[in-house]
Amino acid sequence: MDLNFHLHEAQLQIFEDAKRFKVVAAGRRFGKSYLSAVTLLVEALKEENEYGYKLDATKCCYYVAPTFNQAKDIMWKLLKTLGKGVIESTVENTGVLRLINGREIHIKGSDRPDSLRGVGLSYVVLDEYANMKPSVWEEILRPTLADVMGGALFIGTPAGKNHFFKLFMSHASSKDWSTFSFKSVDNPFLNKGEIKNAKNSMSRANFKQEFEASFSVQGGSTLNPEHLVEGPEPAEGQYYIAVDPAGFSEADASSSKYGSHDETAIAICKVSTEGWYVADIMHGRWDVRETALKILRAAQIYRPGAVGIEKGSLKNALMPYLQDSMLRIGTFPNIVEVTHGGKKKIERIVWALQGRLEHGKIIVPSNKPFVEKFRDQMSDFPNPLAHDDLLDALAYIDQIGHVIYNENIVDPLEEWSAIDLVSGY
Repeated sequence: MDLNFHLHEAQLQIFEDAKRFKVVAAGRRFGKSYLSAVTLLVEALKEENEYGYKLDATKCCYYVAPTFNQAKDIMWKLLKTLGKGVIESTVENTGVLRLINGREIHIKGSDRPDSLRGVGLSYVVLDEYANMKPSVWEEILRPTLADVMGGALFIGTPAGKNHFFKLFMSHASSKDWSTFSFKSVDNPFLNKGEIKNAKNSMSRANFKQEFEASFSVQGGSTLNPEHLVEGPEPAEGQYYIAVDPAGFSEADASSSKYGSHDETAIAICKVSTEGWYVADIMHGRWDVRETALKILRAAQIYRPGAVGIEKGSLKNALMPYLQDSMLRIGTFPNIVEVTHGGKKKIERIVWALQGRLEHGKIIVPSNKPFVEKFRDQMSDFPNPLAHDDLLDALAYIDQIGHVIYNENIVDPLEEWSAIDLVSGY
């Protein structure tokens, strides 16, 4: 058998992974199609899989794209080129390759679900899974792998936080699953200047999705991150701190870059006539003592007019630690309770942030790490699969942050004196 192919380091990491199911979110031109073709050829040439099952000619391998024509355009020529030395015959109209060991690779489209039924598979590649119906995997393809404990490769560019994101997240630490996220730039053969040109010509949201494999997409109609203003801290104004507790833990949120747990967020914001200057939003999964210390250290630095903490059991758990730490470090901020005010969380966030954003009244520094995550959460909002911890914390500033407008105007009553003491004129 004669097979010649070369995988770059990131492709090789995926190829050599021993897990049964692999989920790969990758940017454009990462080399997804090439990796898929190599994987299919190697899997179809196996006489026996890792679990000891014999693989005969009845056990096929499938390459599935959103449509048959798309699948044929992407994979057919590539498979024939890479597999030239091991292909026995081809059927052009149906997209079937028969290899020299008698086993077959079929090109399929998820838009023809009936064509996917009734065959026992040893391996399947689902390319651009974000653009398929989840039922294609869950109801049709997954059962076909059961006979020989076959494997699957889900690969594609994200399209927001949909079923592909849910699959990625739900199996980030599963026993039989591996998840990978790679940017286009992780392909060393891709021209870096081309990526730079794309970044300069595309919207930020589209570039992040297409080239950086980000599951965050442009929300636009609700909270548009393009409306954020990057700028210096205003000279006047008063700082306020708002805290959105999200449980207390000593563990990291997740080994995945897309952590599945909510985080505690501490928003530090200077309120002035120019708008809200968001100096920082600290966020993470901390135990209750560390959370209390982070709040008080921020209060020491920024001297806020008030520290607002969301009402509820988590605030109640925090207060004893806050009171104990205040005595020890000699800092006594004005701690107040903030509430939902009878609104749903989405309504409260929109009320507090949307208008200010659209009028350029939310200002962020250009060099703080929180800004990128803040933008991502704005882009996703109000997707129920996405996090909004940073947004939630900042929205509470609306309840505690007060600004005095027209403070230089003289009160006319201070200059008034009666001409006629009886009539008042």
